[in-house]
Amino acid sequence: MIRVPSPAKLNLFLHITGRREDGYHELQSIFQLIDLTDWLQFTQTVDLDISIAGLDSVDLEHNLIYKAINLLKPYAQKISGLLIAIEKNIPMGAGLGGGSSNAASTLIVVNQLWQCGLTTEQLAALGLQLGADVPVFVHGRNAWAEGIGEQLTFIDLDQKQYIVLKPDCFISTQLLFSQKPLTRNTKPSTFCAYQLKPFNFGNNFTALAASLYPEVNEALQYLNQFGTAKLTGTGACVFAEVTRNMKIDEILAHSPCKAYLVNSLDESPLRHLQVM
Repeated sequence: MIRVPSPAKLNLFLHITGRREDGYHELQSIFQLIDLTDWLQFTQTVDLDISIAGLDSVDLEHNLIYKAINLLKPYAQKISGLLIAIEKNIPMGAGLGGGSSNAASTLIVVNQLWQCGLTTEQLAALGLQLGADVPVFVHGRNAWAEGIGEQLTFIDLDQKQYIVLKPDCFISTQLLFSQKPLTRNTKPSTFCAYQLKPFNFGNNFTALAASLYPEVNEALQYLNQFGTAKLTGTGACVFAEVTRNMKIDEILAHSPCKAYLVNSLDESPLRHLQVM
């Protein structure tokens, strides 16, 4: 039995810089890994069945963990059945990348269990088939992201704490992208520019999410009393960097929704995982 963490992420900003001919949008963002984690437990079985426990709300064929396993089957040198149990701590549909992180953790672990012999780069390429932010979790490093989120430049970020709020709603990413007022032509920038003036970098989806989902607007207004509140991904979670004068316990206690205090990570705890 192998038990591994699966960390979440924050988008420190998210800009849409254009639209491609295939309909996808060009993005720029920073992925910051955080210590809010799910836990995945893998047990090999003698049969060839794949069983996933702890995520009953998602059909097996739509489960990214199951899809990740199927991507590895053609490369397996020592295939086995797997019983996977999930301890879910990262809220779903929150912009924290929980599902993508679970898929990445699965690719990393099963690559070793099944002796697939794939490199990190090859695993990241497979992960891209599951979602644009799976590769950053496979690499397990903070990154400046471009393209659809898969073009990664790994970066060093200062250690910080964040307060994260999860409004009681589920945001439709497709609905946000379909809105005509969405800004899709933000001028491309650089990590150097971000380092100099991070306050100039926001999230193109914030205003739309706040207008369409009252719960998100309430969370943003609440956090803005204490710092600069931001949306992560397309939401629903919002976050603010912890500053010295914040009364953290009071902020968490009086939050209008589920609240977390999280720490930034320099790298994923899976980055140097050896399961053999």
